[in-house]
Amino acid sequence: MSRLSGKTSLITGGSRGIGAAIAEKLAQEGSHIAFTYLSSPEKAQEVAERLKSYNVKVMAYQSDASDHHAAKDLVSKVIEDFGGLDILVNNAGITKDNLILRMSEEQWDQVIQVNLKSVFNLTKFTVAHMMRQRKGSIINITSVVGVFGNAGQSNYSASKAGMIGFTKSIAKEVASRNIRCNAIAPGFIETEMTHVLDEKTKENFLKNIPLGRLAQGSEVADAVSFLASDQSSYITGQVLSVCGGLNM
Repeated sequence: MSRLSGKTSLITGGSRGIGAAIAEKLAQEGSHIAFTYLSSPEKAQEVAERLKSYNVKVMAYQSDASDHHAAKDLVSKVIEDFGGLDILVNNAGITKDNLILRMSEEQWDQVIQVNLKSVFNLTKFTVAHMMRQRKGSIINITSVVGVFGNAGQSNYSASKAGMIGFTKSIAKEVASRNIRCNAIAPGFIETEMTHVLDEKTKENFLKNIPLGRLAQGSEVADAVSFLASDQSSYITGQVLSVCGGLNM
């Protein structure tokens, strides 16, 4: 039996990149999958059809996780459609990079709103359900730059560092109800965003990574699957770096 058989997972930003890799891994492990997308319904439908090949229930929801009321409606709809919710993966995020002297207030606000407030929104409404069922696993996708910072990414780094503090606080709040909350901090991942980087930039990245390569989205997904499963039943409030040794 697959280790997530019969469970239901909700993944924000699950139509591409790391989110899609996570959705596919959890489906492979037997979890029913609900995932959100903000635009490109065709892409979301393509992912949904691929996941259904694992013989699990899959539904895609067009929803803005950073909108408080939309997040509440989303969680209610997922619970209604699937009959429950066992695993939440807060993955939705954006970047608006700039040096602090050039960064606009809008660039700051957008990143904090999408990356950090969305985690508050989804966690708040999901925890209410998980507390009633007295079980659940919440996994927040943060970043190594939330641990050590990065020039030109003060807004992104702040949002990801905020997620780490949030994770540890929520873990303490809900542990007595058998709900776990952990974070995963990916390093540089091979995605659509990294494909457009020039070779010199990629070489500079690789020089700082002891394993000497970028990670695949599936390697982040493997870590999510572990923290979602009962194999990590005594792990909560932790940050697992999936970064090839970058954060040593």
